[in-house]
Amino acid sequence: MLRPTILVALTLTLAAPLRAQAPLTLADAFRRADSAAYANRIAAGGARAQGAQATSALQGILPTLRAEAGWAQTDNPLAAFGFTLQQRGVTMASFDPASLNYPEVVTNWTGGLVAEVPLINVDAWYGRAAASSAGAAAEAGAGWTRQTTRVDVARAYFGAILAREQVLTLEAATAAARAHVRAAESMVTNGLATKSDALLAAVQAGQVEAQLIGARGNAAIARAQLALMLGQPGDTAFVLPDSLPSAAQIRSLLSLPAGDSASARLDVTAAQFGIEAAQRDVRRANAAYIPRLNGFGRFDWNSPDQLFGGQSSYTVGVMASWTPFAGASEIGGRQAALGRADAARAMAEAAEAKAALERNATRTQLAVAVARLGIAEVAVEQGSEAHRIVAKKYAGGLATVAELLSAAAVETQTRLGLSDARYQTITADAAARQAAGADLMVLSVLEN
Repeated sequence: MLRPTILVALTLTLAAPLRAQAPLTLADAFRRADSAAYANRIAAGGARAQGAQATSALQGILPTLRAEAGWAQTDNPLAAFGFTLQQRGVTMASFDPASLNYPEVVTNWTGGLVAEVPLINVDAWYGRAAASSAGAAAEAGAGWTRQTTRVDVARAYFGAILAREQVLTLEAATAAARAHVRAAESMVTNGLATKSDALLAAVQAGQVEAQLIGARGNAAIARAQLALMLGQPGDTAFVLPDSLPSAAQIRSLLSLPAGDSASARLDVTAAQFGIEAAQRDVRRANAAYIPRLNGFGRFDWNSPDQLFGGQSSYTVGVMASWTPFAGASEIGGRQAALGRADAARAMAEAAEAKAALERNATRTQLAVAVARLGIAEVAVEQGSEAHRIVAKKYAGGLATVAELLSAAAVETQTRLGLSDARYQTITADAAARQAAGADLMVLSVLEN
C-alpha cells in the first residue's frame, strides 16, 4: 500500500513542473489579454462608468423614498406652540396669554417617511434613453479596444517567436562559420590556403556572432514586450514555440473567410450608438420646455420624548411645474445638444470612411505580404542550393573561401528573410481580419 502512495506522490510532484512549462498558446494569450491587458481594463472601466450614467438617470423616473429624524428644543412662542400642536398636546390652558407669550421650553423629537413619485417628466425619460445609448457606445468601444489589443497581442506573440527563430538560425550560422574558420586554419597549416583565407573566415564568423548577440537581446526584449501586452509585465516565464508556423500553415489560414463588411466593426457600431445618444439628448433638451408633474407623500411623527413616537400624520399631494424660461440656460443646453449631435454624425461618417479605407489598405498589404512570402520561399531554395554548389567547388579547390563565406551569408539572410516574411504575412492577415470586423481567435489555427 505504501509503494502505490509513493508513486502517486512522485507523479504529482513531477507533473507540476510539466504543467508550469506548458507552452503559451495564442488562444491563451488572447484570453489573458482580454482580462488583464491595460488598454482593455481601462476601456472596460470607462464602459462601466458610462453604463452607470443610465442607472443614475433613473432618478427622474423612479420614486424616491427617504427617512428623516430630528430633535429640537425651543422657547420661541410660535415654535413652541407649533411643536405642542404637532404633538397633539394642546389644551385650553395652552391658550392662556401668559403661556402663549412666555412658554416653557418645549422639546420635540420628530421622525418622517417621505416618498417622491415622478409622474410626468419627459426630459428624464429622454435623458435615460440618451444615457443608455451612450453606455452601449462605450461598451462597443471597449469591444473594439479588445479587438485592437488582440492584433497587438498577435504581433507581440509571433514577434517573440520570430525573435526566437532568428536566434536559432543565427546559432546554426555561427556554428557553420566557426567550422569554416577551423577548416581554413587547417588548410593554412597544410599549405593549401593562404593566411588571408583564415582571417577572412574569422571576420565572417565574428559578424555572424555579432548578429547572434543582437538577436538574443531582441528575443529577450520581445518576451518582455509580450508580457507587457498581456498586462503581466513580471511574468516572462512562459514557453513559446521555437519557430513560426510554416508557409503551408499560413496559407491554410488565408483560405479562411475574414468577412467583408466594415459595418461589423465595433468602432463603427460605437459611432452609430453615439449618433443615437446625441439625437436622444437633443430630444431631452427640447423636453425641458414640457411641464412636469410629480407626486409626493409623507408620514410624520412628533413626540416630546422619543423618535417616531406619538401619533402619526400624513400629507399627500401632486405638484405641477413649468419653466418656460430659466435665464436662457435651457437655450444654451439645447444649442449644446445640437452641437454634440452634429459632432456625433461627423464622427460616425469618419468611422465608416476610415473602416472602408483600412479594409482596402489591409487587403493590399496582405496581398503584398503573400507575394513576398512566395519570393522568400524561392530565395531560400536558391540560396541553399547555391551554398551547396559553392561548398562542393570549395572542397575541390575550385572556389575561394570568400565565395564560400558569401554563399553561406546569403543562405543565412534568405532564411532570416523567410522568417520575417512569414511573420509579416501573419500580422497582415490579423490586421485585415480586424479591419473586416472578424474574430481574431481564428488565428489560433496557426498554433504548432
